[in-house]
Order: sequence, then C-alpha cells, then structure tokens
Amino acid sequence: AMQRSYVSVLLLLIVISCALAKDVGKKDSKDTTTKPKLPQTLSRGWGDQLIWTQTYEEALFRSKHSQKPLMIIHHLEDCPHSQALKKVFAEHKDIQKLAEKFILLNLVYETTDKNLAPDGQYVPRVLFIDPSLTVRADITGRYSNRLYAYEPSDISLLYSNMQKALKLLKTEL
Repeated sequence: AMQRSYVSVLLLLIVISCALAKDVGKKDSKDTTTKPKLPQTLSRGWGDQLIWTQTYEEALFRSKHSQKPLMIIHHLEDCPHSQALKKVFAEHKDIQKLAEKFILLNLVYETTDKNLAPDGQYVPRVLFIDPSLTVRADITGRYSNRLYAYEPSDISLLYSNMQKALKLLKTEL
C-alpha cells in the first residue's frame, strides 16, 4: 500500500507542475507586448552565480526574514570607477564566497531612502544594512570625503568590512 500512495503523490506532482508550466507559458505570450522583459541576470556582472535581489524593498524583506545582513552596491554602467570595482569584486574568489552569506542588491539608480546616501549620492558606494533594517553607517571605506566609496585597491578592505558586517550580526542578535 505504501508504494502505491507514493506513486499517486508523484503523479499528482507531475500533473501540478505541468499545469503551472502551461499557465506560465500563457501569461508570457500575453505580457510581452505590455512589459519589457527583465534582463536575464540581476547581477549586472558583480557575481553571476550569486543570488541578487531585484528591488530595495525585496532586499529589506529578505534580510529581515532570513536574518542575513544586506549589502547594497550603488554603481553606474558608464562610470569607470564602478566598472573597475566591479571587475575586482567579481574576480575576488573570497569575496564571491563570502557574498553568499548576504542578501545582495546592486542598484544603478537611487532609492528614495535617504539613509542609503548618508554622505551623498556618489558611485560606486557600498553600504551594509543589518536584519533589524538599520543602515550600518559605521562600516566605512578609507576616504573621509566619501565614506562608502571603494577603489579597486581597497578590495581587501571591502572584504574585511563584509566580515565585520557578519560579525556584528552575531554579537548583536
């Protein structure tokens, strides 16, 4: 009897997934005219194998619910400093590994949240937010005039700041 019920559950799952697939197919063909397709990857080159959130709101929600800190990278596609930082970030094996412990978001536009620009709206800048949704203004880079800016040569500082963001979390929660 055990085996038969297992088979029927399996069949049910197959039927359900087929039905879902059909729905998705239908919806797609209708929506293409109204909405442009999102780019295939939200990483924008910062780490294609990492899971990136799509919006600030989604990132906050996920951080709160997973109790993981959030790392936000503000950058611009046509900014040479952003491009240079992106290259070293994406190629840094330890950073890519550590990044898996974060909720990740990279933005090419500013949000309305003033807390994400504590000292101005420059790029690239990297901010950390803890799961209590507090912007960690205390985790800074090495430039006093742009506290959250990192140059490619600061990549090891960014790495240690990521470690710091994770450590703070453990001691405070």
